[in-house]
Amino acid sequence: MIDAQYIIQENAQKHKRINKPYDPLTGEGSVGERVCLKIKDAPLPLMYLPEPMMNEEVCKLLNKHGSIAKLYQSQKQELTEEEYIFFWINFCELRKKYDFEFYAYMYQTIEDGDTAEDIPFKQKRGQRKFLEVLEEMRLAGEPIRAIVLKARQMGLSTEAQLYMEWIQSEHMMSWHSVICAHVKDSATNIRAMYDKVIECKPPVNGIKHTITPFKNTQNIKYIPERKCRITIGSAEKPESVRGQNPKLAHFSEVAFYPDTPKKTTAQLIGSIVGSMKLIPLTVQIYESTANGVGDYFHTQWEKAKKGETVFRPVFLAWYYDERYSTPIEKGFYYNHSGKREKGDVIDFILSMDEYERNLFANHPDCTLENIHWYRRKKAEMATDELMMQEYPSDDIEAFQDSGLPAFRSAHIEAMRADCMTPIAIGDLEGDYSPMIAKMQNSKRKDILSNIRFVEDREALAALSGSDPKTIQRKEKNRLRIWAFPETEIKVSNRYVVIFDPQKGISDKADFGVITVIDRYWMMYGGKPEIVAEWRGQIDKDITIWIAAQIAKFYNNALLVVESNTYDTDIKEDDNEFIFDTIAEYYDNLYSRTPADQIKEGIPAKYGFNTNRSTKPMVIANYVVMLREKGYVERNGAALDEARVYEQKQNGSFGAKDGKHDDILMTRMIGCYICYELPIPMIITENTSNRSSRAMVGESSF
Repeated sequence: MIDAQYIIQENAQKHKRINKPYDPLTGEGSVGERVCLKIKDAPLPLMYLPEPMMNEEVCKLLNKHGSIAKLYQSQKQELTEEEYIFFWINFCELRKKYDFEFYAYMYQTIEDGDTAEDIPFKQKRGQRKFLEVLEEMRLAGEPIRAIVLKARQMGLSTEAQLYMEWIQSEHMMSWHSVICAHVKDSATNIRAMYDKVIECKPPVNGIKHTITPFKNTQNIKYIPERKCRITIGSAEKPESVRGQNPKLAHFSEVAFYPDTPKKTTAQLIGSIVGSMKLIPLTVQIYESTANGVGDYFHTQWEKAKKGETVFRPVFLAWYYDERYSTPIEKGFYYNHSGKREKGDVIDFILSMDEYERNLFANHPDCTLENIHWYRRKKAEMATDELMMQEYPSDDIEAFQDSGLPAFRSAHIEAMRADCMTPIAIGDLEGDYSPMIAKMQNSKRKDILSNIRFVEDREALAALSGSDPKTIQRKEKNRLRIWAFPETEIKVSNRYVVIFDPQKGISDKADFGVITVIDRYWMMYGGKPEIVAEWRGQIDKDITIWIAAQIAKFYNNALLVVESNTYDTDIKEDDNEFIFDTIAEYYDNLYSRTPADQIKEGIPAKYGFNTNRSTKPMVIANYVVMLREKGYVERNGAALDEARVYEQKQNGSFGAKDGKHDDILMTRMIGCYICYELPIPMIITENTSNRSSRAMVGESSF
């Protein structure tokens, strides 16, 4: 039952919080920690100043005396009208160094997007949210590094540029900047904005700033009073912004930079900021709307979210734009077709669908009026996905699928709820190690004898508290376990091990991946579950023995090898007989040769052969698995790979350029085989030691 009155009350609280007074002149509602300063005879008798500014001696004296006149009296000085004006000007000159919002309103002029008139730069809600992050890093003495994912027309490009201008004007001399847009027209608009700010700015500390071409160049301007250059260019012509050695860099609409093998976004950005030091008051800002997944901007965003870079991720949803709000007038509201319908706010609330209810419940700054606008706007869009991409409520919606994705992002992301940290990391050991490349035939049987798990607690501890590169190093070539093999209950056809061998030998090659799937709960209408995974880059003639060890450890599981690699890569050496060799020592290998033909003497063809017939089949099956949540995923990396898996222009399927699909392939093959095999059956059961694991099936949801 929807409690409409409760929602109305919550909406009122949201409006109260969102619409708190904001005045950049007094500092009320401005970002950061603020201290109230009362000066009864000042032009601004009540101000909220940045906390660090209160350490200035003049602020301490004003706070003590509460009056400019009394301050002068305490100093035994005469306060004339001229002296009063001089004092106030100096106070404002001091404040603008501490208070960007005050400086922006008093010294920076922009063009109003609606009226085209010149107006003071008074920041909007979304811009202030972004400023909070910038100021937090600046005040902490950190290098300022931010990656900003935004809805369209949020004004964040303006915020980034003018914040850098403040640093150049108020904090640092000879602090050169580079501003790189995705196309030439945007770069031209940026230049016009910068010119306007400098030309309209009143004198700073009694000095009028000017902006002139630098040495007759077209794209570089120079402010002689601050000895700083402003280089403006576009990703279309990267030569214009290279080699500038900047201290401030703003990359606008990064997701739309042209990216070719000869001219990548990573190379362009690296050529501009590669020499920038990690010191205070240096700035790098990547700012963009999303343009699908798998590109440079998406990759950097995901890394920032995981804490793998120094960049702070900043997402700003569409509802931070004050324009995206429609009042619910008495007597009618807009229905889901965008048409007027009789009713009031309660009728509107009762008409909200699940998505709209989640928007209101999970987004503290999203009001009913925002949702009313969103509903009407969505009625104009061709698809819900397009609406989400243009006006995202979170980063998942923003990175809607581009090109020809194989799987729907919404279905992929719904699977993440079951992902978790493994309970153990380590290695399997037998009586003989498969890591010895040239093995004696007499010793091979010992590889699969006395299999035991050796835990690496240091590697597991690294998952919390270590940097991501350390984590990746600890996990590489290791077995990660989410559930150990069941030993108390004997079940047929329970565990399936999928091995997708490494392709190539370079560091950039796909990894070899071994995935263990538990089918236990399928006996009760439940789902198969990922319970272990090995991922590494070891020669595949060795890794297949590791796969056999893992299969042996998991109760002699069915071992399924994706055999394309072996079928196509292995020619004339001993590896030609790898399956036959493994079959001598491990007899539960998946064969694509029917069992009745094997009985008739036809040689078994081991492995799952991925070809033009079977690959579309496993992909189509995985589409259903994601849509219906047909299995339980534990590793978010598999879902990351699903997000960048696409159909190529030639009709084939694969990961986006520069991405991997090795983990994903084990899931696609594994899910297909799990539903093709007979349902598991209990062979014997020790009722006094029944498994205590909670069932993951329909009843669990």
